[in-house]
Amino acid sequence: MNAIRIGCSGWVYRHWQEAFYPKGLPARQRFAFYAEHFDTVEINASFYRLPAAATFAKWRAQAPPGFRYAVKANRYLTQAKKLVDCEEPLQRMLEPVRELGETLGPLLFQLPPSLKRDLNRLERFLALLPRDVASVFEFRDDSWYVSETLALLEAHGAGFCAHDMPG
Repeated sequence: MNAIRIGCSGWVYRHWQEAFYPKGLPARQRFAFYAEHFDTVEINASFYRLPAAATFAKWRAQAPPGFRYAVKANRYLTQAKKLVDCEEPLQRMLEPVRELGETLGPLLFQLPPSLKRDLNRLERFLALLPRDVASVFEFRDDSWYVSETLALLEAHGAGFCAHDMPG
């Protein structure tokens, strides 16, 4: 049976001070406090720019045993390339991400709302993904929400991310 993990889309939010983090808790201690309450977190920064390998190694070192990071795939793959011709940029992304070692959880591929269902495109991209890392897909267009999409993900060992957002 797969583990169920509960976490948030980050741990660095100013508005969490005193709402979640205790008053006066220094910023450098926030991750440790977060990790006392949750066993996973999404690294969202990787969507906007790819952090250096040393940053991923630092995150690995600060994680308690059993903690996992979900890494949001870089938007170059999902928003710019829209899953096409991604072999080299995918490898470029994976190299520093692998510095997370045993703390690496799933890779999250968040597709743009403008990308309508294209199962052939998705299948070609799925064939590029490493088999030793879990991959999860978040679709922002309703056309993807059909049984054929789920069957394709399952056939490639990939997961489906159910998200919530206004509307």
